[in-house]
Amino acid sequence: MPNTIRILAVDDHPLLREGVAAVIDSQPDMALVAQASSGLEAIERFREHRPDVVLMDVRMPDMDGIAAMTRIRAEFPDARVIVLTTYPGDVQAVRAIKAGAMGYLLKGMLRLELVEAIRTVAAGGRRIPGEVAAALAEHVGGETLTPREVEVLRLVATGSSNKRVSVQLDLSEETVKAHMRSILAKLSANDRTHAVTIAIKRGFIEL
Repeated sequence: MPNTIRILAVDDHPLLREGVAAVIDSQPDMALVAQASSGLEAIERFREHRPDVVLMDVRMPDMDGIAAMTRIRAEFPDARVIVLTTYPGDVQAVRAIKAGAMGYLLKGMLRLELVEAIRTVAAGGRRIPGEVAAALAEHVGGETLTPREVEVLRLVATGSSNKRVSVQLDLSEETVKAHMRSILAKLSANDRTHAVTIAIKRGFIEL
């Protein structure tokens, strides 16, 4: 059918892809033309099929979804991508939107939101759920963590002491303490544990 929305589904979990396929197959105006289980495979499948919409998972083993989307859009600037994620954090959403995502969906919302999101993005619109939009609005213009601060906090999240972090990152213990002070201030956190909790929620780090 000439008006059928052609879709590429990218996720490293077969069950998720099967669920997406079931939803798409139930729609008369949509067709799942290809699937991919990794970022690198997604790039190849896009080149082969030139789908109207890509459903792109974020976390994949060889190349994350945002990097894959960036590569696809560098070659095909009109590519329309909906990012799928488990986490509503604003940091990841900002990365995706800056990379050109036209939609951003939490996997828990797929059965309720997926069909309408595909139609909206295929028509040239954008689709960002209220929960994610609220997180973006809450932190717009706020300070972000530096790559080094993210490294420090990622190690702290594993239970490492300042001394252990200093050894692992080849920094002085005083430098690590200075990074932690900066992290606490930027995240408005009360202590290290609170900082880790906030960082996970917002998407700075993952466990």
